[in-house]
Amino acid sequence: MKTFCGRANPTTGAMEWVEEDENYDYHQEIARSRYADMLHDKDRNTKYYQGIRAAVSRVKERGEKAIVLDIGTGTGLLSMMAAAAGADFCYAIEVFKPMANAAVKIVEKNGFRDKIKVINKHSTEVTVGPDGDMQCRANILVTELFDTELIGEGALPTYEHAHKYLVQEGCEAVPHRATVYVQLVESKRMWSWNKLFPVRVEAEDGEKIIVSPSEVEKCPGVPSVCDIQLNQMPSSDFTTLSDVVTMFSVDFSKPVRSASTCYRVQLEPVRSGTAQVVLSWWDIDMDPSGTINCTMAPYWVKSTSEFQWRDHWMQCVYFLPNEEPVLQGEQLYLTACRDEYSVWYKLQKAREEENKADVRVESPVCRCQAHLLWNRPRFGQLNDQDRTCQYVKSLMKVLKADSVCLCVSDGSLLPVLAHHLGAQQVFTLENSTVSCSVMQKFFKANNLEDKIKIIEARPELLTSSHLKDQKISVLVGEPFFTTSLLPWHNLYFWYARTAVSPHLTSDVTVLPQSASLHMMIVEFQDLWRIRSPCGTCEGFDVRTMDDMIQNSLNFRESKEAEPHPLWEYPCKSLSDPQEVLTFDFRETVPPQGLSTEGSVNLLRKGKSHGAVLWMEYHLTAGTSVSTGLTQISNEKGNCEWNPHCKQAVYFFSSVIESETLSEFPTAVKYAINFDTKTGEIAMDFKLL
Repeated sequence: MKTFCGRANPTTGAMEWVEEDENYDYHQEIARSRYADMLHDKDRNTKYYQGIRAAVSRVKERGEKAIVLDIGTGTGLLSMMAAAAGADFCYAIEVFKPMANAAVKIVEKNGFRDKIKVINKHSTEVTVGPDGDMQCRANILVTELFDTELIGEGALPTYEHAHKYLVQEGCEAVPHRATVYVQLVESKRMWSWNKLFPVRVEAEDGEKIIVSPSEVEKCPGVPSVCDIQLNQMPSSDFTTLSDVVTMFSVDFSKPVRSASTCYRVQLEPVRSGTAQVVLSWWDIDMDPSGTINCTMAPYWVKSTSEFQWRDHWMQCVYFLPNEEPVLQGEQLYLTACRDEYSVWYKLQKAREEENKADVRVESPVCRCQAHLLWNRPRFGQLNDQDRTCQYVKSLMKVLKADSVCLCVSDGSLLPVLAHHLGAQQVFTLENSTVSCSVMQKFFKANNLEDKIKIIEARPELLTSSHLKDQKISVLVGEPFFTTSLLPWHNLYFWYARTAVSPHLTSDVTVLPQSASLHMMIVEFQDLWRIRSPCGTCEGFDVRTMDDMIQNSLNFRESKEAEPHPLWEYPCKSLSDPQEVLTFDFRETVPPQGLSTEGSVNLLRKGKSHGAVLWMEYHLTAGTSVSTGLTQISNEKGNCEWNPHCKQAVYFFSSVIESETLSEFPTAVKYAINFDTKTGEIAMDFKLL
């Protein structure tokens, strides 16, 4: 059966009806899942197995049968560990039907059909009793329901229900407990993901400063956690202001409460500074004594010998509602509040703590709308003074005293730059009500509300009356659009430029004048694991899962690139970067597609895990802005990437699937095609 799905094309801006297979969503979920990453997490798997063996032993020593409940079983791995450890019976619950079907096959393949029952239900729907899904309550509770924030996948309500209805009082739990740790830091880099700093512009009539509206300054931001690979954050980018402190613990062997609550700890700063960010992570003890411990602690807290790369559990960055100057040795209280799914923080000085009973802190909600319009990397991009300088330099070259300027980007500061640099008239085309509202606030805060005209319209609906019957002599864009996921989606600028053609002068200046797509072959240090088949895990055959992921990748995904912020994922270049396609914005979008083919030589030995692709925008002759590679930093080929953009990664499945290549390829052949009608890029690679 086929289904028609409506979607806005991020590159062309057109609303399309796409015919999708009825299994499209399910294939997408599996293809983009992190199952492979979890199965490759040796540290996690070994410790779960140790914890499960110990729990089964404790139950057996009491002379009881070991009955296991495994909630969110996935592949059935933890249930198979329990059965292999001597459990009498396991109930493995999995709500996602394709996954439950795979678990049944994996359990059978490994010979545990008589010991494990897979139940395809949500755990809250499972029944207990002679005619129920479970014959009796379990005395061992095994789960892996955690995300980077610990509770974001609904672990607490699931545990709460399980203790009430599915497990015996005093049951064993693996993991036994989780502990959340925090550390207070000052970090201009991280804070730049949450607030807009003043932007300085050197104009002919002196320095101009673009400031944020007070509403944006005071806004606590959005409640969602910022989860990143903190192990890739250099120590020079932050200053720790406190020691690591235990914030709260959850004992999973006892009844768990999911109701909203707060925790408070006392802190004494180890140095003076400005508290901006709470860094947080957790660990889990697999046994009551805490001897089997799995930790997410970052590199400066634990020795690198314990370091285990994982992408399914990272570390958390929480922004405080406001910056707070702190002095070494003064008394502070840090409050963590949580609901069922998320955590947020507030810092108070001891003298402010008049009413200690009421420490409830409201969840952060963005009221300024800027945090809804701009995500965290976008805030970082807008705060990148070097990038702003490139635009200023280019605008100074092209603007004249009589320039009529139109900006096409989402929530850009370019209209303000254009005004300050002398354009006679500036219009900005905003696609959404949110971006209109945010830009109005910015123009007002900078006394420009009567100097820059906001037009809320799609490019193809622009009329002469919007422009006061003037023709546009300078068309500018960053280009940045909130709907873009892959680097080339921002080519929407080209389609917008084509749509507004009737309103442009014959000698219009377009900035950027062109863009180019660049490519490089790389070897990833770790990111390849998310696409790598597992084969066996702790001695159990999970190839059914590998086949299932591969089947879903073949359904659509494996022929597509996927976005990743590569500053978080180290890789080394095996080839030189290569420009593969050019898009000339001075001309309208051509009716025929653009295509190229060729080969790129591999200069270094290594595993060619895939190709990385990114865009460069050529603002004016000699001035460019890159969304990808910033430099290859040494002879080993280590890459540095633009930290404010995601790059596109196209994984070569043949390399990821083979453990060892007898011969390293010497070149990679590529064919890349840009379909101007759909705005999509198709690519194909062959290792030579």
